[in-house]
Amino acid sequence: MTHVPVTYKGGIYRHDEIIDLIEDLGGYIIQKHVIAQEVVLQALVPREDIELIRKIGKPLTGDVTPSPLVGTEIAVVTPSLEIHHLPHASCDVAEYIRRFGAKTNMVGLARGFGKRIAQLNDEERDVINEHDLAVYLLGDFEACIERKFPVLRRGIEVPIVLCGGPPTDALKKIVDPPVDGYVGGVGRFMHRTKESEEIGKLEEVVAEVTRVLDQRREDLARDPLSISPARFMDIIAENVEEIHEVLSPTPITVQMQGLRVKLPYDTFAPVIRKIVVDEGITIGDLATVSPSRMRDYILVRIKPFSETNIVL
Repeated sequence: MTHVPVTYKGGIYRHDEIIDLIEDLGGYIIQKHVIAQEVVLQALVPREDIELIRKIGKPLTGDVTPSPLVGTEIAVVTPSLEIHHLPHASCDVAEYIRRFGAKTNMVGLARGFGKRIAQLNDEERDVINEHDLAVYLLGDFEACIERKFPVLRRGIEVPIVLCGGPPTDALKKIVDPPVDGYVGGVGRFMHRTKESEEIGKLEEVVAEVTRVLDQRREDLARDPLSISPARFMDIIAENVEEIHEVLSPTPITVQMQGLRVKLPYDTFAPVIRKIVVDEGITIGDLATVSPSRMRDYILVRIKPFSETNIVL
């Protein structure tokens, strides 16, 4: 069964029927938003059942649209969040990516500014590496990007999409070794994106991020995970009652290779490791449970089939 990421938007009236339908079909609700009289469901659903969900949702004023970034967590990295670096672009990119289902986190570097002193500290590096992908938003000048970027990418192991003011071809020429994706014409600006040309640039960023993550999914498929991260999310939610008391919009954030659980590590990591998944197999058998560098959260990384010889 192949699950595809979608977003369902419809009236709040009887939306629980859609939730039950998705779960009965073997799908997973990743996130639910209620906005006034509208409900937005981000979900992973079986590919062959999309038309059925669309048909049942239509009388409820519901619509199903593809959302290629559902189930991913993306870091939007900028040299700083100070006015010097005009954070308008960073905010707009983070918000626009979120529309397509991704969970985004802004990472403003403590010492990312200045060609001579730019650097990336260990904590910032580790936080970025906990994501599925990093979008780097740099400035308008080729010489600045060429000198600073090698330092700001040092130790980053996740795929990188580089955005900057110079054209895409110019970015490719000045970056060595190359990164996974490039979007030119997205530099600093002093206003929120409103014009059609500016929105078009945001769509380019989303398209490049989607392309890079699709390639990563293909790489992961060669050695599949022992269990789906979305299924892990449901198992933890069923067995750890305290997760329902977390006020964050995403108490359990689904990633491509695991989860971020927003509970204190020392208290709940031993509990999570011992949760039984199936016939004596525990989460500790299928995944590594480690402390996150982001606050006091728990990071769950699912092991591939080659390590466990198990696929559930």
